[in-house]
Amino acid sequence: MEVKINREIRNYTESMFFGLSMRQFIFSVFACVVAVGLYFLLRPYMGTETVSWVCILGAAPFAALGFFKYHGMTAEQFLWAWLKSEFLIPKKLVFRSENLYYELLKGEIEAREKEEWKKHD
Repeated sequence: MEVKINREIRNYTESMFFGLSMRQFIFSVFACVVAVGLYFLLRPYMGTETVSWVCILGAAPFAALGFFKYHGMTAEQFLWAWLKSEFLIPKKLVFRSENLYYELLKGEIEAREKEEWKKHD
């Protein structure tokens, strides 16, 4: 008998329905609801093949959100972090180079430049 254990315990997700975690299952159901809603909404206005492609394209982002992970964050956490960093608390980061050697010898360099100007005059 062999028991599989994840190397990193924080990566463990419990399978609830059809091998999906609860979060993945909820997003999958939501994607199905969106697809069915689009189908009944657009069926009178478009052909069957076009409506089927629109349903797929409309449901795909919601299904993908259930599986999305970026730097250990879920889709909602990532979207909230992005929203905060771009719109709620934006910071303009400006790069200013710093020449430490020049700062240390600034007075000496300026004195030499003044002497050279006096020689040329």
